[in-house]
Amino acid sequence: MKVLLINGSPHEKGSVYTALHEMEQVFAKEGIETELIRVGHLPIRSCIACKNCYATGKCVFDDAVNEVAKKLEEADGMVVGSPVYFAAANPTLSAFLTRLFYSSHADLRMKVGAAIVSARRGGTTAAFDELNKFFTISGMPVASSQYWNNIHGNNAEEAAQDGEGLQIMRTLASNMAFLMKSIALGKEKYGLPERETRVRTNFIR
Repeated sequence: MKVLLINGSPHEKGSVYTALHEMEQVFAKEGIETELIRVGHLPIRSCIACKNCYATGKCVFDDAVNEVAKKLEEADGMVVGSPVYFAAANPTLSAFLTRLFYSSHADLRMKVGAAIVSARRGGTTAAFDELNKFFTISGMPVASSQYWNNIHGNNAEEAAQDGEGLQIMRTLASNMAFLMKSIALGKEKYGLPERETRVRTNFIR
């Protein structure tokens, strides 16, 4: 089994990395492979709604989005981590996720998703809600922990002192591992749920 760990921070070894690394160690104990991918420092542009991906199954801008799309198709789960900017996720990460989830034709149903956020003080729950919406629109079960998936600290050193935040990350990783393994057993016995033909209704009369 494999989980993609997406670091949406521009800082390579900052507080988001501290949280992801705490999860990484739990996944290793559970026998789950991880791949850490940092995107927060990249020049990733936003979606231009060209709809070229309808025909090609990939984004017209050939950057990290298309590279990660291939990895996500093969993965069993995905953790997305972001610092808080004005009570929202890093805009670079938001642009990355918007293009990734919109352009990929991969079936993401039953791949487990989890979001984590870091902040010096506030805005974490708003950013947390924003990130979880990418999973819930894609048929991905969302893993939970013992509290909202926040870690506090203005840098890695401060984040490492957040004992509760670190425990939240370990619990999240344990719960996510259990969920992925349970889903794998369910898929083996029952397969994926049947999918109806998509109904798309515009709010116009």
